[in-house]
Amino acid sequence: MRLVSGSGAPRPQAPKPESEPEPISRLSTGARKKGPGTRPWMVVDSTGQAEVIEAGKHSIMNQTGLPGRDLRILDPLLSYPSTVLGRERAIVINLEHIKAIITAHEVLLLNFKDPAVAPFVQELQQRIQLHHEQREGMIGISTVGEGKFSKLRDLPFEFVALEACLEAACSCLENEATTLEKEAHPALDKLTTKISSLNLEHVRQIKSRLVAISGRVQKVRDELEQLLDDDDDMAEMYLTDKLLQQNVCTTGSSPHSSLDEDEDDIDDDERIPAEISSEDSYIEKNFEENSQNIGNHGHLFSRMDSNEVGRGTQTCSTISGGKRLNIEELEMLLEAYFVQIDSTLNNLSTLREYVDDTEDYINIMLDDKQNHLLQMGVVLTTATLIVSAFVVLAGIFGININNDLFDETKSGTSEWLWTVGGGATGSLFLYILAIAWCKHRRLLE
Repeated sequence: MRLVSGSGAPRPQAPKPESEPEPISRLSTGARKKGPGTRPWMVVDSTGQAEVIEAGKHSIMNQTGLPGRDLRILDPLLSYPSTVLGRERAIVINLEHIKAIITAHEVLLLNFKDPAVAPFVQELQQRIQLHHEQREGMIGISTVGEGKFSKLRDLPFEFVALEACLEAACSCLENEATTLEKEAHPALDKLTTKISSLNLEHVRQIKSRLVAISGRVQKVRDELEQLLDDDDDMAEMYLTDKLLQQNVCTTGSSPHSSLDEDEDDIDDDERIPAEISSEDSYIEKNFEENSQNIGNHGHLFSRMDSNEVGRGTQTCSTISGGKRLNIEELEMLLEAYFVQIDSTLNNLSTLREYVDDTEDYINIMLDDKQNHLLQMGVVLTTATLIVSAFVVLAGIFGININNDLFDETKSGTSEWLWTVGGGATGSLFLYILAIAWCKHRRLLE
């Protein structure tokens, strides 16, 4: 094929961009029988509209590009820790009661029937609707500056949904920690005042809940910290920018290949400059149209040089490989919730220290009481020993032997009283002497 300059020259046809995955909400419309392995999913599109569909595991995998092991993380029948995964075409969220898949244009919720998820669904729809209205220019800049959704105008769709998930999970853990803290302090104070089985059981239950909540908060914190430490994982979450780059590279690569194939058949002095100029305007027009459809958000990669795109001398891999990662937007978003969850963990750690201090205080009190009981045991044992010595004296008189005390001609009542009184007095003296010796040796207080 030869390129002919002039008004009648045929314009190079740009290949159509690779077809984007059709939204799942469009695939499951209409009445269908529920097949094996299908589950109900709630799909929230980019306008904030929610729809419940029936979709199987393979359908979700085909449309989101996720492997089966990532979908197992969302299985409510399996127990997986809190996880946030960034993939090529989706973000997998498993944070507390939030189990969702976020794509560049919709959010899929698995456990939307859970009563604890209902407030999150409403919050997510409000955020997405406001984000859509801001993109469409229905809300002025002056009105956007106020309210808790003011920062949505700078975020792409996937980050709006991600922020809603993080806020719901962090707020849930923070509320549970606050409730537990309000319940723990009175119970611990009551236990220090009166040690009883009922108070000890109450504190034991509080400590068990504290350990469980601390583990959940620690897992969420570790997950956010791991994301913040890995720039590649954060870069994978820029779904809109990756989709934009893919469309731009697909639109601008094939026209250059047709020029290269017929380059030897064209006059180098006149025809090639005219055709390259025509290609420039055509590619730039497609670039602007794709940018408007996807949205002009914070870019993961630096803006491509229009001269390089016009000449077509670089491939998509070369352009993307030489650009500097710009993940400050997502990093600031994650840091905000990392600080919140870290503060919750610090509060739980403080409460844990208070519980441990109370436990140590209770153990000290119990040890003190045990020491008093031991001292009482020493006193009673000493008294028993002295009484036993006096009993020995009485036993001697009970023996059937010749004794002048039993002779009425030699002794009487006075002698018997002196004998009994002297024995009792001697025993008491020995008891006092033993107690004084124990105190001298610090065995008794």
